[in-house]
Amino acid sequence: VQLQASGGGSVQAGGSLRLSCAASGGPLSSYTMVWFRQAPGEEREFVAAISRSGESTYSSDSLKGRFTISRDDAESTVYLHMNNLKPEDAAVYYCAASSTKWASIASADYIHWGLGTQVTVSS
Repeated sequence: VQLQASGGGSVQAGGSLRLSCAASGGPLSSYTMVWFRQAPGEEREFVAAISRSGESTYSSDSLKGRFTISRDDAESTVYLHMNNLKPEDAAVYYCAASSTKWASIASADYIHWGLGTQVTVSS
């Protein structure tokens, strides 16, 4: 499966963005989908995951209540809804897929990655 993230941009603190991850080359329903992010000089950080069925989601504790993951298999797209953005949320956001792992927070567990999309948050 090939993945392409989009929707990043520059927002002021308190603003919202919706990131999209478009999948091609395979049925999205075969994969657990996740979002990671990576700030300059930092390791890639787990953000959120959604199960194949879409019935289960898992988010980083520090982001719960502000970030929500969803999926639309008919559109082969996964979304990350980000609200009340803070300057520390600025990073490159990546989507990834796994056919074997559920909500692993280890980036090494994912072999399908999209190019990232940059999110900048100004104070």
